[in-house]
Amino acid sequence: MRAILIPVKDLSRAKQRLALAFPQAERTRLAQSMLRDVFAAVAQVGSADAVFVVSSDAGALHEAALRGWHILPETEQSSESASVDAASRVCAARGFTALLRLPIDIPLVRPDDVESLLAACPPAPGAVLVPSRDGQGTNALLRTPPDLFPSHFGPGSLEKHLAEARCRTAHIVILRNPRVEMDVDDHNDLQALLASGDLGVHTAAALAQLLPPPNHA
Repeated sequence: MRAILIPVKDLSRAKQRLALAFPQAERTRLAQSMLRDVFAAVAQVGSADAVFVVSSDAGALHEAALRGWHILPETEQSSESASVDAASRVCAARGFTALLRLPIDIPLVRPDDVESLLAACPPAPGAVLVPSRDGQGTNALLRTPPDLFPSHFGPGSLEKHLAEARCRTAHIVILRNPRVEMDVDDHNDLQALLASGDLGVHTAAALAQLLPPPNHA
């Protein structure tokens, strides 16, 4: 069985790298908007047997529960990697053989992007990785089995995940996907999202408030 795992940080403290440009309320609104668009895309994926959301954020857990997804509430979050690994162990214990971790800040993602990642799942032990735009991070990670190796999300995570996979003689698949690679960390990413012209409705509305068009009057 294959599942999707979406980790969600406390959105009341979302997107700290944008703190110099926008107050927390606006950053939280942006994160909530991206979450809704990513959730909407995942909800249309037919080849996953289940969706799990691990979070301490009440709003994210509520949205997941409304969709009938499995929720894994947290009382504290030490890191995204720790949250993903704890959830991965739960999924493995429940009989899932492959687990795809997706972040909430890839608002360009479409259902067929997720389907293609699940379809690329190699025989166990194996891993599918989608790099970030700069080729350094890991924007999507599928592992079979789900707890094949520890997570190392953050700077330089792609090489760390590849090293872990090689140590376990895993089958490795690296996929490039411009929509999955487009995540949001800084102001340049926001401008790139606007230029893409392919945003979900919630993220488009949030960006229209954050980055209104210049007034030429």
